[in-house]
Amino acid sequence: MMRLLLPERIETKRLILQRLRYEDAEEIFYTYASKPEATKYVSWPTHERISDTRNYLKYAIHGWNLGIDYSFAIRLKETNLMIGSFGVLNEHGKLQFGYILSPTQWGMGYATEVCKVMMPILRSRQGVFRVGTFVDVENLASAKVLQKSGLIEEVRLPNWHRFVNQNSEARNCILFRLP
Repeated sequence: MMRLLLPERIETKRLILQRLRYEDAEEIFYTYASKPEATKYVSWPTHERISDTRNYLKYAIHGWNLGIDYSFAIRLKETNLMIGSFGVLNEHGKLQFGYILSPTQWGMGYATEVCKVMMPILRSRQGVFRVGTFVDVENLASAKVLQKSGLIEEVRLPNWHRFVNQNSEARNCILFRLP
């Protein structure tokens, strides 16, 4: 497996991104992972118990060590409050990323700030040949974030992905890539 040499801590003007740790479980659970409105458009099921979050963290930490999944906590620099997370899947140099924020932090530009700092970092890693992601066509806020962050809409795909938190019905999606 081709490992990405990603920093474990990245700072923006207002935020700190740092590698997820076991100690983050309760913050993850209560900040976003247990919130149906936050998890509507993600590929993993809404966490019902803190044990779901702890199991996810075992996977995330193992994934980082293997070089296949890099997950970061997103924290406010001023207070160190966790407000979400950003993750990157590495499939032999083809990177797919995603993010989630607490509903209390929506509309403040944090997702755009994270994506704008991460795109050049991801693009510059040796062996990376593609950086992209996809969104449900109804997820207009995320589509706007991706466009503001320099990604371009590549294609619209009918009935392309089943989001587990939307009754696993096939949804129309937009595929974005970093040019």
